[in-house]
Amino acid sequence: MESVGRTRLGKYELGRTLGEGTFAKVKFAKDVETGESVAIKIFDKDKILRHKMVGQIKHEISTMKLIRHPNVIRIYEVIASKTKIYLVLEFVDGGELFDKIARRGKLKEEEARKYFQQLINAVDYCHSRGVFHRDLKPENLLLDTNGVLKISDFGLSALPQQVHENGLLYTTCGTPNYVAPEVIRDKGYDGAKADIWSCGVILFILMAGYLPFEGSNLMSLYKKIFKADFSCPNWFSTSAKKLIKRILDTNPQTRITISQIIENEWFKKGYQPPQFETTEVSLDDVDAIFNESGEATNIVVERREERPVVMNAFDLISTSQGLDLGILFEKQLGLVKRETRFTSKHPANEILFKIEEACKPMDFDVKKQNYKLKLQGEKSGRKGHLAIATEVFEVAPLLHVVEIRKAKGDTLEFHKFFKNLSMGLKDIMWKSQEETSGSDKARREG
Repeated sequence: MESVGRTRLGKYELGRTLGEGTFAKVKFAKDVETGESVAIKIFDKDKILRHKMVGQIKHEISTMKLIRHPNVIRIYEVIASKTKIYLVLEFVDGGELFDKIARRGKLKEEEARKYFQQLINAVDYCHSRGVFHRDLKPENLLLDTNGVLKISDFGLSALPQQVHENGLLYTTCGTPNYVAPEVIRDKGYDGAKADIWSCGVILFILMAGYLPFEGSNLMSLYKKIFKADFSCPNWFSTSAKKLIKRILDTNPQTRITISQIIENEWFKKGYQPPQFETTEVSLDDVDAIFNESGEATNIVVERREERPVVMNAFDLISTSQGLDLGILFEKQLGLVKRETRFTSKHPANEILFKIEEACKPMDFDVKKQNYKLKLQGEKSGRKGHLAIATEVFEVAPLLHVVEIRKAKGDTLEFHKFFKNLSMGLKDIMWKSQEETSGSDKARREG
């Protein structure tokens, strides 16, 4: 990535936003000393203190430091400014496994087995370190350019000190379609056995292209989970069906264990455990992020850019799928994309002005910072207020890429918002000659 217009954070040069959540955003960055690409997860310190999230953030960092495995996202270091905390993470550029399934539907059994083997090996290692993920799902499984699976997002994970004297956990968390029945019952559960259930759901999705448990509402969904009410498609091999049924056993006491999965004949086919060295990890520096006054002990200064971030050819190719507005809505799993992009030949300031104008009739509060917009819906939707982040990137002096990404709220409502927004931006959205001639032809025929 070019350095013009970047935000500099110590030895790191920040690039485009890769993802955004309620309490953090993740940005691409480059170590200017080594040239290595990294991802930096950025927490707003004031928001963390205000919501009493210090313990949870320390917990997430501690978890990620404990896990050093080739199939788990690695944390390199933790730094802080006066207002923010930065987690410097391994950058994985192959996208989510979730997106691969959304694009292709079901995977071939051999490919599904390869990903499942990597998942089980990583989960087994996490459990050996006393860490239970508790939110395993395809969205939290990333792929590198070589197709190697990497587990991410340990925000809901549990450490040994959270386990009660009876060996059980009591916090109900996770994503409904992937959660084990004993977690829903809220009477205590074994973190390892709950993770195994989620792995079984993931294996089913990889091979089927759809979820094993679905319902029109939470109650109907939970009823199916409690009864393990699912059926395997006829293209599943007999041995795969048997393994999945042993994993999706509603009784955690008789549910197959990870050691038994690794010895399973279907699982063992072509299995090659990764070779890596285990090292002792100190967590002493995690507490040093905050001192008693809540200020960071290791201060870095963030310098802001004064023009749109420059997106070079490599960046453009890596995000090219997002330039096709037709993929905003994916049909295979009833999925709606959480972000989209369009290109424009208009100046960056004009693009931002047009977006602001288009948002006014839709009751959105707009906040501008450099070449970014934060859009906050004034009306509460299905999952609270819809929040959208927008950023303009410069590809060439007369060509910009505009990224529009859901930060909070319901994804279907984001899809509806973008359809309305794009109507107001038709005069600045660049279309290829083929698209233009096609639309002209449609108007003539109409």
